[in-house]
Amino acid sequence: MNKIFTIDQVAKICHEANKALCEGLGDNSQVPYADAPDWQRESANRGVVFNLGNPAAPASSSHDSWLEEKRKDGWKYGEVKDADKKEHPCFVSYDELPDEQKSKDHLFKAIVEALAPFM
Repeated sequence: MNKIFTIDQVAKICHEANKALCEGLGDNSQVPYADAPDWQRESANRGVVFNLGNPAAPASSSHDSWLEEKRKDGWKYGEVKDADKKEHPCFVSYDELPDEQKSKDHLFKAIVEALAPFM
């Protein structure tokens, strides 16, 4: 099968799908992938790589991987996402996430799985 997508292209698709989901939930804070800061695009790329390398892992593992990367980079829990302070409201265990936040991990994983044969 031809390789159609790069990791970065799949990361962009995941990011834009997440942005659309957020907007559907009333959160208009997400910017387009092209305007996203480097750390956010790099995080999306790492998410793609993680899901490609762990296809049998549950969606919760994607969050666990994200959480560990954030922890290594000095992030902590904050009620409001603040990149300058490195605070994020999703800096909790997967079980503590609201369902709408959990759905982001399921969506991300499903997109990567669907596009994996084309990478």
